[in-house]
Amino acid sequence: MVTADVTARSADYRFDVAGGRLCLDFANTVGWRGCDEPDDHLVSYGDFAAWAGQAGAVAPRRAKALLRRAAAQPAEARRALARAIELREAIYRVFAARAGGRAPRPADLAMINDAVPAAFQRSRLVAAKDGFTLDTQPDEEDLASPLTPVVRSAVDLLTSPDLDRVRTCAAADCAWLFLDTTKNRARRWCDMKTCGNREKVRRFRGA
Repeated sequence: MVTADVTARSADYRFDVAGGRLCLDFANTVGWRGCDEPDDHLVSYGDFAAWAGQAGAVAPRRAKALLRRAAAQPAEARRALARAIELREAIYRVFAARAGGRAPRPADLAMINDAVPAAFQRSRLVAAKDGFTLDTQPDEEDLASPLTPVVRSAVDLLTSPDLDRVRTCAAADCAWLFLDTTKNRARRWCDMKTCGNREKVRRFRGA
């Protein structure tokens, strides 16, 4: 259920950001996707803002400002969260399809494409130490503004040779996405300490 509640699940809850790219970390805000009852970590706008601050989509100070604005505009916060969840699912399905060697659904690509113009609308090239970087000034009025770097991350990865390194966790009940940066491209688990060890124990007990 989408809610404008600005309270996060827990003040000390830490989101997993081991996907290797911001867009994959965002797609992974649903736990145990392969189960009958997946665990959605974005059940309130507060969760969305907390994830954005922890994942680096926005600065911590900006995340707090978003919470204050969401509390003052609950209807807008609900719309922003609903938009974020729709985009998250489209991003997940596109990358999961690519990781599985399948063509993505046109509707999912269309949803991401619909978000592209806004993601680059407030962007400009600025000089950096080793060249140039694309700087984006967030719209202070937009509660969905943390999606801007997510969309840019998705565009960058989808158009990068690294796209071939996107994997889906081999644990059937997990199905998280991650970027395999190993030299032999043999990584199978989103996290060896969790899914990897759990699968090893499962196989041992079944042997």
